[in-house]
Amino acid sequence: MRFLPATLLISSVCSFTPSPALLSRHGNVVGSFINAGINNNIRPHVKQNGLFSTLERPAAPMESSVTKPNGIEESWEVHKFGGASLADASLYKTVGDLLLSESTHRGPVPTMAIVSARGGMTDLLVKVVSSALSDMSQAESDLENALNGQLEILHELAPKEITESIELSMRKDAADILSVVQSLRMIRSIPPSVMEVVTGFGEIWSAQTLYAYLKAVGTKVAWLDARDVLIVKSEGNAGLGEKGSSSSTGGVTPVWDVTASKLEDWWGTIGKEEGVNWELKEGEKEAPIVIATGFVATSTEGVPTTLKRSGSDYSATIFAKLLKSSRVTMWKNTDGVYTADPRRVPEAFSIDSLKYDEAMELAYFGAQVLHPLAMVPCIDSNIPVYIRNIFNPAFAGTVIQGRCASLKDVNKDGKVVNWRSKKGVIPIKGITSVDKVSLLTLEGASVIGGAEVAERFMGSMADANIDVLMVTQASSESSITVVIPENQGKAALAALQSTFELELSRSNVNAISLSEETMSIVAIVGEGMAMNSGVSASFMSSLAKANVNIRVIAQGSSERQVAVVVEAKDASRALRSAHMAFTLSSTMVSVAVLGGTGKLGTALLRQLEAQKSNLEKKLGIGVCVNAIASSTKMRLGTNGQCLTTNDPDALLGDDADDLDMDALTLALQADVNPHRVIIDCTNCDRVADKYPFWMASGINVISPNRNAGSGPIDRYNAIRDAQRANSVEWQYESSVGSALPILTTLRDLMQTGDDVHLLRGCLSGTMAYIFSAMSEEVSFTDAVREAMEQDFTENDIREDLTGADAASKIVILARELGMDISVEDVEIESLVPEDVRNKEYTGTKDEINEAILKDLEVMNAPMLKRWKEAVEDGLLLRYKFVIDVEKSTCRCSLDAVTNTDTLYRLRNNENLVAFETTRYSTSPLIVKGAAAGPELAAAGMFADLLRLGRAFSTFET
Repeated sequence: MRFLPATLLISSVCSFTPSPALLSRHGNVVGSFINAGINNNIRPHVKQNGLFSTLERPAAPMESSVTKPNGIEESWEVHKFGGASLADASLYKTVGDLLLSESTHRGPVPTMAIVSARGGMTDLLVKVVSSALSDMSQAESDLENALNGQLEILHELAPKEITESIELSMRKDAADILSVVQSLRMIRSIPPSVMEVVTGFGEIWSAQTLYAYLKAVGTKVAWLDARDVLIVKSEGNAGLGEKGSSSSTGGVTPVWDVTASKLEDWWGTIGKEEGVNWELKEGEKEAPIVIATGFVATSTEGVPTTLKRSGSDYSATIFAKLLKSSRVTMWKNTDGVYTADPRRVPEAFSIDSLKYDEAMELAYFGAQVLHPLAMVPCIDSNIPVYIRNIFNPAFAGTVIQGRCASLKDVNKDGKVVNWRSKKGVIPIKGITSVDKVSLLTLEGASVIGGAEVAERFMGSMADANIDVLMVTQASSESSITVVIPENQGKAALAALQSTFELELSRSNVNAISLSEETMSIVAIVGEGMAMNSGVSASFMSSLAKANVNIRVIAQGSSERQVAVVVEAKDASRALRSAHMAFTLSSTMVSVAVLGGTGKLGTALLRQLEAQKSNLEKKLGIGVCVNAIASSTKMRLGTNGQCLTTNDPDALLGDDADDLDMDALTLALQADVNPHRVIIDCTNCDRVADKYPFWMASGINVISPNRNAGSGPIDRYNAIRDAQRANSVEWQYESSVGSALPILTTLRDLMQTGDDVHLLRGCLSGTMAYIFSAMSEEVSFTDAVREAMEQDFTENDIREDLTGADAASKIVILARELGMDISVEDVEIESLVPEDVRNKEYTGTKDEINEAILKDLEVMNAPMLKRWKEAVEDGLLLRYKFVIDVEKSTCRCSLDAVTNTDTLYRLRNNENLVAFETTRYSTSPLIVKGAAAGPELAAAGMFADLLRLGRAFSTFET
């Protein structure tokens, strides 16, 4: 069993921190440790334990250090190139030219390059071996394809006088491979040693190919078959190991003294064989370059072997230690080690520097930029390891060097500081994940005894060779949960059921279960976590805001990492949320705008576009509009990409998709951004019906749509319940008073303990404008037309003039006050005759409104009469609302108000709300200001969005 990164905390005062070398070689280490406790009458007490620490692995001693050729005293540099950097002839040239540049730009620098097989070659050779079991002719064909691909590159890079001998060597290697695999059909199996021998030729051919190119350009170069010098002992499983596994090289250790001696002998012979003069003469600009094979080695028994999959990084650091190199550069296709996987967290960026310990933690938790054990040979000599981009060599990349302070040193003064108090300091270096894991749980074994349960549990995992990634135990009920690779789940379950077969039959163990869902581990890593409070809280809070459910929590005893297990479908959202929480990137808010081509939607999109850069700079908030819909069409950003919103009408043209609310919802659910917002500008009941479902998916809603807040009370309650149950926000400030803080003021009064008795004022900017504009010269319908021309009215002007618009706002306020009320309960005075109110009109919006105005001309005379009577008495007409909380009544009507009324000075398109409360009993609190028109309504929605953004963000100005 190979216990990967975990730290088992035994009680509150003692911690066991096995080294990764120990873990990879001795799978039953935890069982043995627990057994030792039992023998000494110690009962394991494991509560929310963490991960086995990977950071205390001691560097293996090197007894001999005579590893440089005579005549070279300068410090060597080691470069490592992976298969992706060697996929074709042009890339081999790129690598060769880069080596020449690196070996000369700081003066002549003796250089060793460790190379992997060309891209895809190892898989091709694996296929050769696999094919030989059933079809020898297919194996021969696969081998020929592999060889010819390498030879084509070789011939393109160098002339015949250089390639001829190399080609003969490669063809001899191919013949040897064929003779080896021909025997497989007889034994009907593939010995691990055969797979290792065959696949190792990919590196040998690759090194020879790069050597040929450098020799062709006249470089002082030699190539080294690592099998001739690198001697290793393997205590783990034979074979290549699993591709991409962080445990692949576990148990493979160089025999340092023998390797150093063999390398010294190689220096003495290679000069004669290659005709290379290693001595650097004064003033000489060219330094020697050695091309060495990665991945391959020789066992202590003299058998060709490998450092397992992804082991070329390890080869590079082994040779760096042997050479006492001044640096090691791992050339990748990324700009160093990233704060997170940029494929899953687009905002991730390259880290300038890491400590060895931090890099190892990140590597063990799935960061694929470097191999977990590649750091080990460099630690003792403190050799810096650079991660750089072969396609962007000018970029400095990431440097890995130095050790993290020990917990003893960190804890010396005992002072704990909240990480947010350290301005500009981020406690973590990166966030990473391990995908495709499962939870294996044993429940209710209290009658057996916790220590015995733990020993037998871990022993069964060891016997079945299961990788245990995390462990948690509940002492109160003797329950244990381990996190294991998903592909080992069934084997682990069977092993545990067999171990506790008798207890299960007697019901001494309640249940043994394997999670059905695919899980992922998400971990934050960084030296700054130790003795800094609030780090775990920030991590957990970010996941809660992203609606990510945590199944298992663990913290390592090193205090340099915290890990959680979440459902795989939530992993990317968890990564992005955590990344934002520690201000590693701006808080990005994904926005879908419904009704995007209407007056409100267009005004909002215009404002968002204009303020985009300002938001990021001042507030650390990025807004990504990745969905826009009209009443008939929709446009979704490809793979969640942001849409350019300058012209919504063009986006929703004929080539846009037909509106499909289900498809739109699925796209919003699939968005991995933890901060998702729908802005509903439609005032449509069908859209409001979707709110509870969206909220249940963790999506926040901003709603100028008054139908949501004033519609059927059952739907209103369902929205409220969904909001509370899923910790999401429903912002609808803009549904009442546009950008005026009416609802905010009301909530503040109530939440601070004030009792609201009466609300009164005017909630219709249209009505305010009409009765400010009316005169003997301006008729009622002329004033309505002016309001229409200034975009103050609803699409159907009857909504304003019947009082329906004002009534819906009254209901929203009343429900905020706790009143169980609907629009039907509001006493409304309509200014539209019943026949006009119920009449069906056809045509465009403008044509319909003109027809309505024509029919309303019958109201000009009576409205002028009311206006004159009011003016003659020193009064003014205002469309007034009153909410009497104590009487539980609501009304809106056209009233004549005196000059002592707050509405007397209402102007143009203003709204006004007067709050009469216990505190404000002698004089009401008044909120007053312009509130009609799409720009003001859009500003209100924008403010709602900013409130959400600030709640998501940890940005400090």
